[in-house]
Amino acid sequence: MTAADTRPSTLYLVPVLLGATDWRTSLPENSVQQARRLTHYVAENAKSARAFLKAIDHVLPLREIVIDELPPSPAPTDIEKLLAPLSQGIDLGLVSEAGCPAVADPGALLVRRAHELGFGVRPLVGPSSLLLALMASGLDGQRFAFHGYLPRREPQRGERIRALEKESARLQQTQIFIEAPYRNGALFESLLRHCAPATLLCVASALTLPEEKIRTRRIADWRENQTIDPDQPSVFLLLAERS
Repeated sequence: MTAADTRPSTLYLVPVLLGATDWRTSLPENSVQQARRLTHYVAENAKSARAFLKAIDHVLPLREIVIDELPPSPAPTDIEKLLAPLSQGIDLGLVSEAGCPAVADPGALLVRRAHELGFGVRPLVGPSSLLLALMASGLDGQRFAFHGYLPRREPQRGERIRALEKESARLQQTQIFIEAPYRNGALFESLLRHCAPATLLCVASALTLPEEKIRTRRIADWRENQTIDPDQPSVFLLLAERS
């Protein structure tokens, strides 16, 4: 594959709905119109990508849209194959399971290679659970870091939480992380157990959905009322007192 200097092919980064809801609640019409024009997609999961394209009323029958799956740990040969439509003058869309692609998923490698080969890269406007949670948390939005998933088991999870809290206090930095919904309860209990009483914790659940709930409290207050929505996709944010 060579750089497409004479072909203005573009890799479009297409945000996906954060849950089962009408696209008009969280996606701009311009983004949806562009997504409807694309005939080739790369997705983490082809089935969920088809569901998204159906939800936005793509102009083509789903069977006519090419959707290739991106492996969790793609090899260089996988990336080259997935980008092949761009070298043929065909625009390509990249979607993740939910929210903005190439953020906290392997799509970033695809984007990097598209840059290296000289193709256009265009991010479309849409929901990002991380930024929505940060915006609504009331925590520091000037200094923040996203850490993905924390260790699943103790004592490693507790050790990681204490390290993040210490770093937050030192830098006055909001720490952001996520968890699979079925493990939200265990993570929440670990946060209450290992964090200092004055540390601020925000739990932002079901963002953009009718059941959305965003609460920021100090750990001491959370301990008095230990209730979250354990089965909802959630973002966790903490900010410790200055050390």
